[in-house]
Amino acid sequence: MAIDQYENDDHRIQEKFKQKTWNEIRTNDSWAIFKIMSEFVNGYEAMGRIGPCVSIFGSARTKPEDKYYLLAEKIAYKISKGGYGVITGGGPGIMEAGNKGAHHGGGTSVGLNIDLPFEQHFNPYIDRDKNLNFDYFFVRKVMFVKYSQGFVVMPGGFGTLDELFEAITLIQTKKIAKFPIILVGTEFWTGLMDWVKATLLDKFHNISPGDLDLFTIVDNEDEVLEALDTFYKKYNLSPNF
Repeated sequence: MAIDQYENDDHRIQEKFKQKTWNEIRTNDSWAIFKIMSEFVNGYEAMGRIGPCVSIFGSARTKPEDKYYLLAEKIAYKISKGGYGVITGGGPGIMEAGNKGAHHGGGTSVGLNIDLPFEQHFNPYIDRDKNLNFDYFFVRKVMFVKYSQGFVVMPGGFGTLDELFEAITLIQTKKIAKFPIILVGTEFWTGLMDWVKATLLDKFHNISPGDLDLFTIVDNEDEVLEALDTFYKKYNLSPNF
């Protein structure tokens, strides 16, 4: 995105707040509660009917010819044939690849779209009755966590890392039940995870050794499905527990 576009967006935000008094801002915040509630209610009603699904995360900027786009499509296809539906953020890039693979595999294809100033637009491979739109990131993230039986995390940017570490944190702190978190792409994830081990664990002791067992790194679609199936067999669970 061009620098002047960022500056224009920043200018519009500044003008928006200049036009309102503090009391007006507080009043708007109070009324926003009802919009937030409506997003939760609509999300719960729609997502409660989807069946067992796995979320696929990754960059919206990944092009269709990229090897990770093609791999995400294969993974989603394999997942759908294994009895799972697929949930993505509903946009282009890896998200599109995930929905595309699920669509071609005959599985449930869910898109949790969000209104963004750039990058985001829904892709054509989402089931027509499962294309949800959100204004609030935190509501959308609740839907991902609440209705997913596993996370497959492809290479991505800040948003992908945010989703990954939120899931790890919620499982680490036992706020949600443990489910498989599968990182795809050794070349992409190894540097970050080496830092996690060397710095967070060994040097500063900010995490526990067992926290490194909360995720798995794999490189192909067969390993993804094996990791999912192994997890549920180990804990004697079915995917829609």
